[in-house]
Amino acid sequence: MRDQAEQLRAKLKMQYGQPAKTFAVASGKGGVGKSNISVNMAMALAKQGKKVLLFDLDIGMGNIHVLLGLDAPYTISDFINREMSLSEIMCKGPNGISYISAGNGFAEIIQMEEAEIEKLVNELELLQYDFDYIIFDMGAGAAPASLEILLSADDIFIVTTPEPTAITDAYSMIKYICMQRFDSALYLICNRAEKEKDGILTLNRLQYTVKKFLQKEVEILGVVPEDSNVKKAVSRQLPFYDAFPHSSAAKKIDALLESYLNGNFERPTTRASVFVRKLKGLWLKN
Repeated sequence: MRDQAEQLRAKLKMQYGQPAKTFAVASGKGGVGKSNISVNMAMALAKQGKKVLLFDLDIGMGNIHVLLGLDAPYTISDFINREMSLSEIMCKGPNGISYISAGNGFAEIIQMEEAEIEKLVNELELLQYDFDYIIFDMGAGAAPASLEILLSADDIFIVTTPEPTAITDAYSMIKYICMQRFDSALYLICNRAEKEKDGILTLNRLQYTVKKFLQKEVEILGVVPEDSNVKKAVSRQLPFYDAFPHSSAAKKIDALLESYLNGNFERPTTRASVFVRKLKGLWLKN
């Protein structure tokens, strides 16, 4: 009877609910502050009353829980090895956000059996109806273990810094995504810019290069400045958005989200879950 009741609730969710908007935060290389952007965007969305799930997919290097100042009692490894559900490994974070930790199960993710993959996809489909936004914090570069989720997300945020190597790697990442025929929106964020104009120049050059050589339109979302308060927050294991809400970095996070949510960028989510449909097509195509 319990299984039947759960199945009925699931059907009602999918019939009458609205699936979460999904976006993946990615970078071409490590060390650009990608996870910090993910965490603090989640905090800012939660402040607006949104239900947010942070899904750490930086397998083996995941640090979402550290930036939140919390433990990771369960990880993706528990989902695979202990047959726990995504809901069971999900933890509660500050401001009402939820998070799923990546853990160290990189090889386990790659070697998942078809039944495990199908279970993950089905549970992700149901989870979509419990949240307004799901943020996937990706591993640096094009990690094969989570590539399908990256390419299935409604939108992708590419994070870079003004450093030449970071820009080059960001371009390489965008090129790889375009080669996979990703047809959704790509957004650019420049993190840790000493000056606003340096960050804008970086994004303009990257945008121009992508359009010229890849024939792909990418949107400039904005610049997050170098801010000593960010380092202080990281050392305290707190999101800077909460620890220093009046800092320049926190204000810029608000500005980025305002551009994304209220500008001409965001397209409304349809009732049918495009994310899950794409994911099924990529992961279960065989």
